[in-house]
Amino acid sequence: MKLAVFGANGPTGRRTTAQAIAEGHTVTAVTRRPDAFPLDGPRLRVIGADVYDSAAVEQVVAGQDAVISTLGVPYTRRPVTVYSRGISHIVDAMTRHGVRRLVCVTSTVLFDTEAPGESLLFRKVVEPLVVRSIGRTVYEDMRRMERIVRDSGREWTVVRPAGLFDAHTVSHYRTSTARLPGRYTSRADLGDALLRQATGTGHVRACIDVRTTENTPGFVDLLRKEALGKS
Repeated sequence: MKLAVFGANGPTGRRTTAQAIAEGHTVTAVTRRPDAFPLDGPRLRVIGADVYDSAAVEQVVAGQDAVISTLGVPYTRRPVTVYSRGISHIVDAMTRHGVRRLVCVTSTVLFDTEAPGESLLFRKVVEPLVVRSIGRTVYEDMRRMERIVRDSGREWTVVRPAGLFDAHTVSHYRTSTARLPGRYTSRADLGDALLRQATGTGHVRACIDVRTTENTPGFVDLLRKEALGKS
């Protein structure tokens, strides 16, 4: 298949791109910094483009079989628009060029249900603090993105992972259309789930959770690295 990956130079985008190439797909990797993209190969085309540029997005989308969006930004207290504006340009281009399949990433907290099996402290204090304070502007824009995707008329799937961490290999991860127990999703598992949805029949017009159940990190270490940007 011909796949376009937006946000390809982020940790999830690189993983998704590498897995797609390894499986024989032809990938157009879209990044604002093409010179810094670490992958190459005969089935890879690296395009320097910004999702805020609708004309550039349209050039990428034309001729693709499916589009994967791994757009993402760190937590910030400033307003965030990259999810909603980026996906608006993507779905507009897909509509004009007749590209049907769209798979994108948001977060498990958008299920708007309490984390199953978690302690009272996590459900009532820790997660609300992250959602309503530390990551508020990011999650607000993710919600705007999901509304745009639902109204797009595309054959869409939204993948909602939990706390992301790096792993070398794909595990026996779980997926569900309801929120799953557990706090973690490896980027290897997320990349694999995105690829399975984009290239298979998948869960069309549905939101799915992806959860890693083995070799997961500690919560404090993950929060320091991913949410607070500390090593």
